[in-house]
Amino acid sequence: MRHLLILFSFIIGSSAYAQEAPTQLSLQEAIDYALENNRTAKNAALDIEAAIKQKWETTATGLPQLNTAVDYQNALKRNVIVFGDQAIQVGTKHSLTGTATLSQLLFDGSYLVGLQSAKVYLEISKNAKTKTDLEVRKAVINAYGNVLLAEESVAILEKNITVLEKNLNDITKIFENGLEEEESVEQLKITLSSVKSNLNNTNRLKTLAYQMLNLTIGKPIDAPTVLTEDLDVLTLQNIELSLLDTANNVENTIDYKIAENEKVTNELLVKLQKSKALPSLSAFVNGSYVGNRESFNFTNSNEKWFGSSIFGVSLNVPIFSSGMRNAATQRAQINLEKAEINLTETEQMLNLQIQSAKSDYQFAIEDYQNKKENLSLAERIEQKNQTKFFEGIASSFDLRQAQTQLYTAQQELLQTMLDVITKKAELETLLNTTN
Repeated sequence: MRHLLILFSFIIGSSAYAQEAPTQLSLQEAIDYALENNRTAKNAALDIEAAIKQKWETTATGLPQLNTAVDYQNALKRNVIVFGDQAIQVGTKHSLTGTATLSQLLFDGSYLVGLQSAKVYLEISKNAKTKTDLEVRKAVINAYGNVLLAEESVAILEKNITVLEKNLNDITKIFENGLEEEESVEQLKITLSSVKSNLNNTNRLKTLAYQMLNLTIGKPIDAPTVLTEDLDVLTLQNIELSLLDTANNVENTIDYKIAENEKVTNELLVKLQKSKALPSLSAFVNGSYVGNRESFNFTNSNEKWFGSSIFGVSLNVPIFSSGMRNAATQRAQINLEKAEINLTETEQMLNLQIQSAKSDYQFAIEDYQNKKENLSLAERIEQKNQTKFFEGIASSFDLRQAQTQLYTAQQELLQTMLDVITKKAELETLLNTTN
């Protein structure tokens, strides 16, 4: 028993450890995980399942329908027929009727339109799922990039602090030997304090960035997650100049398809209103058995049951509605015209948005290359000023200015790296491509 308890404790402990083990994710793995676990994506998938069920529900209304009914009657006070001086009770005390009815819709214009509408509704749900997946993918890329940005910012700030602390230590010793002014020490202290403050803030932002990523991909916000991508490598992978030459095939974009769905839906509504002026035809077969008893003994096989059966056809012909059907058809036609106008506007807007997204992406690439060069220059300037400062040629103000310029260039480069990644994702989302 003691060995079993030890083994059980070990298993429980191992399970708890496994649950807390960090999840390692590349960007594509994070996207794949989100498409399976993101709450919005899961709901969109459920909408497709619901649309499939609704399609069958609509189809089934035109298929044979079988219904049964059982009616029981207890004559608390039976009817009486009077013949002269005689009064005769009619009927029986207990009556039980079992009925089965088989019905079949033979023709109904609205049913045919309903079948088409069910197919369109399924298509709408699929397009909505595609739209959701594209948006989730873009959100994951943004969240993933923000985490990498925060990680890189922390690493750079920690490196800057190490350099500043060494400089401060060196200049303090020189000052204590009377070979440097106190202002130089104070200037470095100001710079160091500012960088430490930025580090503290960036660490807090990093925590929030991880939580946002976890929320986006569908994990508990405080679950441990480790990213396997490198911001610099990921940036280079996302520089795809051929994407800028991609044709603006607006018809292939998901937003255009959704607007087209709206137009088709309104076309079907026009058909539906027109179909209401058509006759409908249905048929049915009815069979029933009736048992009449003076006592409640319907299970007695010696008692008789009386059966009957009916076949019928029902034709419903709309004749006059005081203009109601005509007004409904005209209203549906007006909504169709509005949907056609919206489709044209959507097409033009998408062309403009794609062109704007291409411009933003191209600028992000150019800005990244420019900021990369600026950082190299800022690093050389800071290094020269640091050398001059310790040689007594440059002032502490010059060094601080060079350091501030370097830190700004570092953050600007990181931001442009993130911009390259996110602007590409924005363009791909518009173009409905995930290459």
